[in-house]
Amino acid sequence: MPSTPTAERILAGDRRALAKAITLVESQREQDRDAAQVLMGELLPHTGNSVRIGVTGVPGVGKSTFIEAFGQHLINEGHRLAVLAVDPSSPVAGGSILGDKTRMEVLSRRDEAFIRPSPAGQALGGVAFKTRESLLLCEAAGFDIIIVETVGVGQSEHQVAGMVDFFLLLMLPGGGDELQGIKKGILELADAIVVNKADGASAALAKTTQQHYRGAMSLLNHGAAWEPRVMTCSALHGEGISEVWETIQDYATAAKDDGRFEQARADQNLAWMRQLIDELLRASLSKHPEVRAALPAIEAAVIAAKQSPLAAAQAVLSLSRQ
Repeated sequence: MPSTPTAERILAGDRRALAKAITLVESQREQDRDAAQVLMGELLPHTGNSVRIGVTGVPGVGKSTFIEAFGQHLINEGHRLAVLAVDPSSPVAGGSILGDKTRMEVLSRRDEAFIRPSPAGQALGGVAFKTRESLLLCEAAGFDIIIVETVGVGQSEHQVAGMVDFFLLLMLPGGGDELQGIKKGILELADAIVVNKADGASAALAKTTQQHYRGAMSLLNHGAAWEPRVMTCSALHGEGISEVWETIQDYATAAKDDGRFEQARADQNLAWMRQLIDELLRASLSKHPEVRAALPAIEAAVIAAKQSPLAAAQAVLSLSRQ
């Protein structure tokens, strides 16, 4: 059993304690980092009992509208939903609006839902650095569906797929020209493609787009275990939402039956550990006194093309061993 009051409150479903714990794991302060690791160690045995869903798509595709409609459907089905929505950070000022609760106004008022916006900062892949820890905290608090909404579509979206069970790609009607601009790697990651905004004058176009994507997906080698589905929906009108959830349930059932579900999570944990090793090594290097003293001169030599980046990196590593 957890020994700290914070862990006990999180397991009891205390939303305030959960929010404070996520703030703790996101902190860059050394003392907060140590406290976060203690808390995570206590809660880890109580995690893993959820379905983790990644939702991504180009800006303007309606991710927030979709998640709000999808989330309300899940709650009506008896589930508890946590949404980890990553906001893009300004590359100039570094700030982030964090306005996801205003974009999911109805869902944010539901007691069964927990929405946590986080700034992406300098993280690649459209996810914040501590998204994995936040996901585990939400599971410990009793949320059985976790959605990770990402910044957008890019080549680094594999990081999103590397922490969820099901990767959902939202697209807009009009897939003819747009299909040319989609990176092949994103399609290969998708477990399902949903053409949103299939309503009104765009309904027929959405059906055509659906056929285009089905043709494109058939050309990719996803493996025989799961054939990615291509669907249409209108998040604004709540049409096609239940079919999306049925698809995710079908996938989870099939993956658990043949062992892929647990194997994928084990592989994700191993990749997470290796990523953390890289991050901790960089942090350790930045604090090393010899490295800190020599780094300005080494960087100046690289800028002036007096030293190659490889030689500079090797010099830094050599200093760290002293």
